[in-house]
Amino acid sequence: MQENDELLSEDDLALIHALQLRPRAAWVELGRALGVDPVTVARRWQRLERRGAAWVAMSPGPRLLERICVAYLDIACAAGESASVVAELARHPHMLTLERAGSHQILATVATGDLAAMSRYTLDVLPAVPHLAGVRAHLVTHMFTEGGDWRIDALAPDQRVQLTTPAARPPSSRDRGRVTDGDRALIAALARDGRASYAALATVLGTGTASVKRRIHELTGLGLLRFRCDFARPLGGWPVAVTFWANAPAAELRRIGHALVALPQTRNCAAISGPRNLVVQASLHSVHDVLRFESQLAADHPELRIAERVVTLRHEKLLGRLLDPLGRSVAVVAPDIWQDPGNPD
Repeated sequence: MQENDELLSEDDLALIHALQLRPRAAWVELGRALGVDPVTVARRWQRLERRGAAWVAMSPGPRLLERICVAYLDIACAAGESASVVAELARHPHMLTLERAGSHQILATVATGDLAAMSRYTLDVLPAVPHLAGVRAHLVTHMFTEGGDWRIDALAPDQRVQLTTPAARPPSSRDRGRVTDGDRALIAALARDGRASYAALATVLGTGTASVKRRIHELTGLGLLRFRCDFARPLGGWPVAVTFWANAPAAELRRIGHALVALPQTRNCAAISGPRNLVVQASLHSVHDVLRFESQLAADHPELRIAERVVTLRHEKLLGRLLDPLGRSVAVVAPDIWQDPGNPD
């Protein structure tokens, strides 16, 4: 077995869980929680990054999700052409996540600055993509949780306590929370390396270290930006991703949504537009767990009706990261949801 094909070790998973809790924590803090010296922790992380087996990147914060337009897209393409369609769509900065569910079926997660931009993207831009046969958009009306909240449970309770995120200081009153062009450049740099030092980011952006540090703290304090640690899930024991399209009584939708968020398998959960009003995405250990998870949903929420379940055959893109068949990061297309969908600049 080649190094890049190796399954992640228990030590690797513990480090990934630690970075899920504190994505930009210092090596000293991580080493203290993991019981190893900081040099060992840094070396272990560098090996994971080099393999493309794990990475830290930026993610939309809860307040940003309330301001932008997010949608799940069911994309149909000509039979046998899903690979070529994915290759084209993966270049789009609005196309955050791409999953192939068959030779002609693609599930995508898309974000734009507003509904007008989403309309241009889905009605004008996507139909022009060769071999793309149709798009059905499910607009997110409320995001209960997104993938950055998902944890792998590889640490002991006392270790998790050590890595509890400190309360964020409130942003300065002069800050209005507007995402500027400078912020877009900063977010692009963090999409490539979420653990980049303030000095390294300042060099890339041509600004001062103090300015970079202050703006990151403002964006995270405002809930516009957050960081997340992702990894090659097939190598870590979670090779199965499944999407459930469901219907819940309108009066019970919020209650059920918040209850589903508490399940350790749940990666994404959102209220959506269309004939189904709820989407749930789960990370599982095996295909056999799909039925077990659905049975648990039915037992806990008998009023919930699962209309369709779709198992992802291959993750092609995850929050801007292009993935190989084993889920390893091979390249980055930095998300830029504020770019005009009709303008490549």
